[in-house]
Amino acid sequence: MEWTDEGIVLGVRRHGESSAIVELLTRGHGRHLGLVRGGSSSRMRPLLQPGNSVRAVWRARLDEHLGTFALEATRLRAATVLASSHAVYGVTHLASLARLLPERDPHEDIYDMLDRTLDDFDDAGEAAVHLVRFELAMLAELGFGLDLESCAATGATSELIYVSPKSGGAVSRQAGEAWQDRLLRLPAFLRAENTGGWSDQDLRDGFRMTGLFLLRHVLEPRGQAHSDAREGFINAVTRHRARVAIP
Repeated sequence: MEWTDEGIVLGVRRHGESSAIVELLTRGHGRHLGLVRGGSSSRMRPLLQPGNSVRAVWRARLDEHLGTFALEATRLRAATVLASSHAVYGVTHLASLARLLPERDPHEDIYDMLDRTLDDFDDAGEAAVHLVRFELAMLAELGFGLDLESCAATGATSELIYVSPKSGGAVSRQAGEAWQDRLLRLPAFLRAENTGGWSDQDLRDGFRMTGLFLLRHVLEPRGQAHSDAREGFINAVTRHRARVAIP
């Protein structure tokens, strides 16, 4: 058995004296593990950093075997990622989200979105927006997508500023006015009429919304909780933006 594919490194663990087991999210073969001989060497360690993109050749005698990877770097992001705490936390959290996908099941849209998200960590605020969108995409991919296109109560498609914490459906300003204390706020960057602006409150609202549904529908049924990296990312972004705002 052999195939070649694009991949993004999610994680690495040492195996024996010199090898490593590498976990990739690949475009056409999904989340996949393989043995890299010499993967613990100083020559290979820079390549096998989470967030790096690689060209992977996987070989095994049978499809169900662990198999081996031969990897070639196509985009090394580690130097950029290590330059800021929010990026370190962000890449770690993205990897933990990708691990929610079933092994060896292709999810090309998620792969493409992860690839784009990893390329945009320079601006902490924009990185946070992308990460909220990625969490929304993961909810949809796992069968728990939110309906943010029309009001769950009236069917209206304008002024959707709330989200029902029960149904995951959007709620219009008028329909939600009497219940606003019980509803989640839909951040500006997820509204159809948004022109590109958003605030720190929008970021908090976005993470609160996706965090609630991920916990309820995906993590808790598996006996899991949010990764520590998620909270670390949110805190790092908050601190960074507070520093930038100081005149």
